[in-house]
Amino acid sequence: MPKVGVYVCHCGENIKGGLNIQELVEFAKTLPDVTVVRDYFFMCSDPGQELIKNDIKEGLVDRVVVAACTPRTHEPIFRAAVESAGLNKYFCEIANIRDQNTWAHWGKIKEATDKAKRIIKSAVAKVRLAEPLEDRFEPMEKSVLVVGGGIAGMFAALDLANMGLKVYLVEKRPSVGGNMAMLDKTFPTMDCSA
Repeated sequence: MPKVGVYVCHCGENIKGGLNIQELVEFAKTLPDVTVVRDYFFMCSDPGQELIKNDIKEGLVDRVVVAACTPRTHEPIFRAAVESAGLNKYFCEIANIRDQNTWAHWGKIKEATDKAKRIIKSAVAKVRLAEPLEDRFEPMEKSVLVVGGGIAGMFAALDLANMGLKVYLVEKRPSVGGNMAMLDKTFPTMDCSA
């Protein structure tokens, strides 16, 4: 059975000022397999990360949900913290209750609190089913496939080739040129299109 820790960030007033933190904490305690729920002023700070690390090291949690701000900038921080405590970094899930919630619904505390509950419930459900993953890097061929040999496809293929990529240009018709090849003359100079 997984042991999920839910860590709710106040994000200063960005989250705390837009919803009911205590109601959120009490709700998180009722979710399946949640063993620890903590809230902190700035969860991304060193002391906030230490809360998470200590709970992992003490065996209280083996899955982590951080209810905070955007994963775009903060997911690497929390995944690194989880990993440094000895847990697979993919056992960490971010519930974005700031950007997608309090900022979007500022002044509507009940609605924002209810939405945050749903976001956290979803993150807990996801992390409960998480399996350990490992980063894997494979060599890549620097090539690209351009589908369509019309004017746009040919220009894209030339631009990509000029960037040093190997280009495969695929056209379903016997010759390239697309609709342009069917024209006799082109505007405004009335030059031959071929």
